[in-house]
Amino acid sequence: MKLPLLFNLLVGGSNMNLEVIKAALSQHQPAMMGIEKCKKYAVLIPLIEINGEVHILFEIRAESLRRQPGEICFPGGKVDTTDNNEQFTALRETSEELGISIDHIRNLFPLDYLLTPFGSIIYPFVGTIVSPEEIAPNATEVSDIFTVPLHFFLTKPPESHKIYFKVEPEADFPFDSIPGGREYKWQARTLHELFYYFEDKVIWGLTARILKHFIEVIENRS
Repeated sequence: MKLPLLFNLLVGGSNMNLEVIKAALSQHQPAMMGIEKCKKYAVLIPLIEINGEVHILFEIRAESLRRQPGEICFPGGKVDTTDNNEQFTALRETSEELGISIDHIRNLFPLDYLLTPFGSIIYPFVGTIVSPEEIAPNATEVSDIFTVPLHFFLTKPPESHKIYFKVEPEADFPFDSIPGGREYKWQARTLHELFYYFEDKVIWGLTARILKHFIEVIENRS
């Protein structure tokens, strides 16, 4: 757009003059662009003590679940509109899935939130479960639970494997509107999937990414 035309729009018939723009921008609070369209989830990395040693608790998702049955994960779920915040979601979901009172989850600390390649935001927290002997998993969501000593993850880095995403524009994509047309050099997208192997368990995907971040945080701050 040429500058004179832009100027006329700002001061002319649209009434969108510089003072109006300044007023609008002064009230805007920066956030991640498009965040209002993202689905939000919160998870908890549960820490428990066993014989004086710190362990991380994992769940195995019930085979009856529609999404990711049988996979290893942390307690958590979608942020409901009635939840006070993401931290409350993590507490509520952990309480429901492990069958414990929220009062038995203490010392909560937030980690960095994660934007997934699929348009979701995951808010991870770390918390300590007291009285772990009272855990009674909800069988409709959790088929089993197990723990792994924290020391294992401190000494065994995950394996990393790449996934390559292919760009496939839709049939009526306007190639004539972009430089290079059909020969346009699309930026390749690569995802690094992490894998932790503990005995007969495989911890991978988003759970492994969140776990690795947690390990890096405590190692860098120790």
